[in-house]
Amino acid sequence: MSTKHSKAAAEFLKNKKQAAWHDETLWLVRAKRDRLSKEVPEWEELRNMACATKLYSNSHLDELLVEFENNARANGAHVYWAKDADEYCNIVYNILNQHGVKHFIKSKSMLAEECELNPFLESKGIEVVESDLGERILQLMHLKPSHIVLPAIHIKREQVGELFEREMGTEKGNFDPTYLTHAARKNLRQKFIHAEAAMTGANFAVASTGEIVVCTNEGNADMGTSQPKLQIAAFGMEKIVPDRESLGVFTRLLARSATGQPITTYTSHYRKPREGGELHIIIVDNGRSKILADPKHIKTLNCIRCGACMNTCPVYRRSGGYSYTYFIPGPIGINLGMLKAPLHYYDNVSACSLCYSCSFVCPAKVDLAEQIYLWRQDLDKLGKADRMKKVMSGGMEFMMKRPSIFNMALKWAPLVNGVPRFLIYNGLNDWGKGREMPKFAKESFNEMWKKGKVK
Repeated sequence: MSTKHSKAAAEFLKNKKQAAWHDETLWLVRAKRDRLSKEVPEWEELRNMACATKLYSNSHLDELLVEFENNARANGAHVYWAKDADEYCNIVYNILNQHGVKHFIKSKSMLAEECELNPFLESKGIEVVESDLGERILQLMHLKPSHIVLPAIHIKREQVGELFEREMGTEKGNFDPTYLTHAARKNLRQKFIHAEAAMTGANFAVASTGEIVVCTNEGNADMGTSQPKLQIAAFGMEKIVPDRESLGVFTRLLARSATGQPITTYTSHYRKPREGGELHIIIVDNGRSKILADPKHIKTLNCIRCGACMNTCPVYRRSGGYSYTYFIPGPIGINLGMLKAPLHYYDNVSACSLCYSCSFVCPAKVDLAEQIYLWRQDLDKLGKADRMKKVMSGGMEFMMKRPSIFNMALKWAPLVNGVPRFLIYNGLNDWGKGREMPKFAKESFNEMWKKGKVK
């Protein structure tokens, strides 16, 4: 049975050159992460601390979020609580509407993607401009991010050059990245100047100080908030950390895990509204409290959205972000999609080789592969298990429980090596469509053991 993911992956792989480039580029990012992590002797200790801090924070949300709210209000900020995406979108709209805002600039926020904020505001007549370069490119192309940190990683510079020719009047055929970046900056500068309000997400929210922390490399979050007097920030409630000391653990892990840098170029702390201005902060649930009540999958809330699991995942790298049906792709997206709506996103759980590389690189020790394995065990209960796989598993179980049949199968298996190719590689052999079948050894391990050839 072909799933939506497998069909989309097959489509992605038709462009072999692009697929190879996607794979190699993300593996380079993974390699950078490895080099940087090895330069920190206490790297594993930091991971353990991050995991423990997240588990503590998420089990004390009632205390930490109220502490954050009280401190943020004391700092002069307005604080709101949104139970779901609709409340979040309406709170943002009401703030903008009350201030007569028609031109709105925002920096990258996966929470906004999750809650579909942009189309909601645009339907209300508000111009929304993405200020981060990757997000801006995708906005002009009317596409969604294919990666949570490198949203336009799948777009080649030639495509960007053609886009900017149409949208910004740049030189025809000039695909130089530096030139294109300067063109985007010039175009965005006018958007920054005329924006009446700015919005950021938050990588972290510090309970003890009531501040939010935004980590970027382009500085567009700072550019956006430096001109308009109205600033909005929103974060999923799992982004809370107890204090600045614990924040330091995560800032040491985040950039190294995400892009192989010691730290992001800009780590901005927003604590008070600018003089004569307003700061509005929205704390969003949107299903997070439901995850908190699920002991099997609670570690999903540890995620700091670094994207390391995507960079290392052999399936993601070779199938592209758009092959996944949930808006967040890769290992973390598989788990979040299943927690959101298992009957809708169940096909993504097949997009995993269970190599466990994602679990090994996660800076906050989310047990990503272990959770995917658990979701696979639930597919039958959900009525979504692949019938052919069930038949094959049943056949394997029958054979494994009967040593005489198993040993007979082993003895005669090498005969398959001489079978004409067309009888093995055909429409019934899904495995053979993209890879060679293994050759059976003339002598099995069992036989070698019995003959004393293996000690």
